[in-house]
Amino acid sequence: MRMANRKLQIGNGRPGNDSESPWPVSNWEICISGLTFLVFSALVHGAHAATATERGKVIFALAAGCGCHTPADGPVGAGGWKVPTPFGTFYGPNITPDADTGIGRWNDADIRAAIRDGLARDKSVEAPTMPYYYYAGMSDQDVDDLIAYLRSLSAARRADRPAEGELPLARLAYRAWRFLFVKHETPPATAPRAEDARGRYLVNHVSLCVDCHTPRDRIGVPERSMYLAGVAHGPGGEVVPNITPDATGIGDWDKEDIYNVLTTGMLPNFDNVQGSMADVVNGHGGGPGLKDAPAEDRRAIAAYLKTVPPIDNAVEDK
Repeated sequence: MRMANRKLQIGNGRPGNDSESPWPVSNWEICISGLTFLVFSALVHGAHAATATERGKVIFALAAGCGCHTPADGPVGAGGWKVPTPFGTFYGPNITPDADTGIGRWNDADIRAAIRDGLARDKSVEAPTMPYYYYAGMSDQDVDDLIAYLRSLSAARRADRPAEGELPLARLAYRAWRFLFVKHETPPATAPRAEDARGRYLVNHVSLCVDCHTPRDRIGVPERSMYLAGVAHGPGGEVVPNITPDATGIGDWDKEDIYNVLTTGMLPNFDNVQGSMADVVNGHGGGPGLKDAPAEDRRAIAAYLKTVPPIDNAVEDK
């Protein structure tokens, strides 16, 4: 009961003067405690912001630096990379935070809709050259982190170049294409962590190996029965190899061979990858590539590729 009548002594700063309180607290101790709290809070908040951006940079690297949005000489995300297709020639738009020519005035919902739903800011549907139908399965967390990273890019003032040779009534055609051929997908809140599941997730929804290595029909619809079986005339007219574990693909490669290709670009025969795949590994226009992604993610992709159904499809330049 006596303790209830004792006062908490604050203020004289002289140690040992505890006649009125068993817990003497000096001014300098209060100041130190307050400063420590402020510094700790600043570090914690700074760490959270940096973590989101850094995680987004990893997603950007796994997505081959979003190479279609970066010119060969940079800057990263400034747009202008040429994408020729049977339905017209497209140029990747500026995705830097420039207010006038980039995405500086877009909110997060606008960017999220463009990435996963194929919707431009005016709500028109994007051309299928933007593989939103694969990014649709990207987790909420990964998309948000990617947006944080895009907002950290240096703003580049470069106007988007319009597509050339598009179909008549192109936007209506793109909307019809999406309605007919795009299956609705509910993305997970977070990405899977188990190796096989993560490898499948990265191949199909982030790194998009599926986009370049799977053939399409005459109207640009992916041929699911030929999943990862290679394309004789892929993006830019390049030969895109069969990466299924068939003898006509990578059947005689082990997981370490695949990992090495994704890390160094070096093939098992000591040749090295060229063209678009070199950009996927090394980055494009100064941006990050697969080599900059975590080793465990490259290993997850390698492990998954050894589990997909083998398809007999010898890809040749026809």
